[in-house]
Amino acid sequence: MNPALLGLAENPSLPADLLDRLVLTADDELASTLAQRPDLSDEQVRALAARSESAAVALAYAGRLTAEDVDPAVQPLAALALLDEGRGLPQWARRLAVDPAVEHREKLADCPGLPADVARRLADDPEVRVVSALAYRASGLLAAELARHPHAEVRRLVAANEETPPELLHALLTGDGLPPARSCHVCDREAVPFVHAPDCPRDDCELLPGDACDGSHQSTVHATQWQALHNPATPPKAVAVFADHPSALLRELVAAREGLPSEVYERLAADPIPVVRAALAGNPSIDDALIRRMADDDGHDVRRSLAHHPRLPLDLLADLARSTKLGSPLLPRVEAATPTEVAALAPAADPTVRMLVALRRDLPDPIRDALACDPDAKVVKAIAPHPGLSEAQLMAVIDRHGPRVAAKAATNPDATPAVLERLSRQPASARKALRAIARHPRATLPALLACLADRDARSVAAGRPELPLDVVAGLVNDEAWGVAHAAAANPSLPVEVMRSLVA
Repeated sequence: MNPALLGLAENPSLPADLLDRLVLTADDELASTLAQRPDLSDEQVRALAARSESAAVALAYAGRLTAEDVDPAVQPLAALALLDEGRGLPQWARRLAVDPAVEHREKLADCPGLPADVARRLADDPEVRVVSALAYRASGLLAAELARHPHAEVRRLVAANEETPPELLHALLTGDGLPPARSCHVCDREAVPFVHAPDCPRDDCELLPGDACDGSHQSTVHATQWQALHNPATPPKAVAVFADHPSALLRELVAAREGLPSEVYERLAADPIPVVRAALAGNPSIDDALIRRMADDDGHDVRRSLAHHPRLPLDLLADLARSTKLGSPLLPRVEAATPTEVAALAPAADPTVRMLVALRRDLPDPIRDALACDPDAKVVKAIAPHPGLSEAQLMAVIDRHGPRVAAKAATNPDATPAVLERLSRQPASARKALRAIARHPRATLPALLACLADRDARSVAAGRPELPLDVVAGLVNDEAWGVAHAAAANPSLPVEVMRSLVA
């Protein structure tokens, strides 16, 4: 599809007669793009839905189609979308429950609020994938029935279902009280015992590396336990039992689970696998004593996870910042710091701590201004987007640190046209700044023209209505897909150019 034509389909200034022409001639790709327009008339909506089922699905999810607009015999996917939204008709569900296309029955099984007779029919479907989709939605007696299904894959999806009763989740974790499964997705395909090699050469193989079955369906049982441990409805008592399980993947989920007894967390803090201890370090339920103990853990991921703990004692922050690569996120504990704590952290000797404070966007003016004058570039880079910085302050920041802070300074909502023009003249090492300038609402024409000279910023700048009409018209034929698309979607595109594109 011509990228300019797709861009034109998004253009809010598209004349009504051209919109009509696009609707009446659209293929699937163009129809799906047109379906996103908020200004479609009811007649255009119905015309688009009739031309393309993918557009009909999008329009159904957007609330633009009603049950009266859809024939499930002609457009089953659109009917399924309405059923998924709770706006379909019960008779549709009954019809689709016996549809010969497995993918249609599978999608139906994943729809909420199905009539009881439809759910019953789907529960008896011969295709495991259909029953598994139903298991993810089932509740009450149906969930209890599917937890005993002879296929292990169905049980796995019951374990992932947050509506499954806690006592069933406990049983799925341990297997207690449930009859053994008779099959799984591995022994459905291979003679047991079988272990799927990670370097399997078969192009059509659907098994994952390590999938295995020796008659006990062990890889699917493990996946079922993983789903149950990940499920917030699983009782904490059942979760705690797995703190000593041989699988680190399962212990990791236990370590991340809130509300377990403190002795469970104490055992997990000594786990030999760093990823398990890292999950524990970020758990809001661990107490202050364990937080301090884990601050001495030599695992980098453990310390990084601990730095994101919402109750991190601030006296540990400097040590963690000094010894751990934290990136540049706003840490939860810094975000929650009181004004008094912020005032104590802002002048810290460690520039990384000052940088972490500078990432806040609600700093008092004196602290913000002091950080803007910081000698360390990473601190200034963090503070550069802070609202309230004056033109003079931003110019001073650019003078001192140049390309190192240019991209962040360009995102400052208070950056003036003069600042943005100055940034647009930065050397090639500040190319990221051009992308931010191209998006900035205060960018001037000279700044935008500079953005057009950059490969990455060009596709953003091409959509700016401030560009001269002849420039926008020329960009429609750009060899870069994104540039042509953005220019055609530009509301300033001359109408005569729009007409030539449609013609």
